[in-house]
Amino acid sequence: MFKRFGLVISAVLMLISGVFCSVTKSSLETVAEKLKAGALVVDVRTPEEFSTGHYPGALNIPVDEVEARLAEFGDDKGKEIVVYCKSGRRSGKAKGMLEAKGYKNVTNAGGFSDMPTAEKK
Repeated sequence: MFKRFGLVISAVLMLISGVFCSVTKSSLETVAEKLKAGALVVDVRTPEEFSTGHYPGALNIPVDEVEARLAEFGDDKGKEIVVYCKSGRRSGKAKGMLEAKGYKNVTNAGGFSDMPTAEKK
């Protein structure tokens, strides 16, 4: 029984780590395509983190304010939205919140350092 429990715990941990893993090259290319197509870019870090550097044109909506500031994401639930934070954890949480509110095309770009570098400021 304990061996089976250990296997279940291992599987759960692997799933969780997959959710928060860093962005792969193919997903980075997908993010770049979405950015070129005009996706809404939202930095879900704190205002202090945002002030140290952010993606050009990104809105700063801290993850703990996402639900209270849904109007800033717009009424079009099908529009492309790219969210990022420092490591991908908070942006993953924001993605889940937005999807729970009906947004269909939300991409977790991971951390700020994972964003395409050509246009960062």
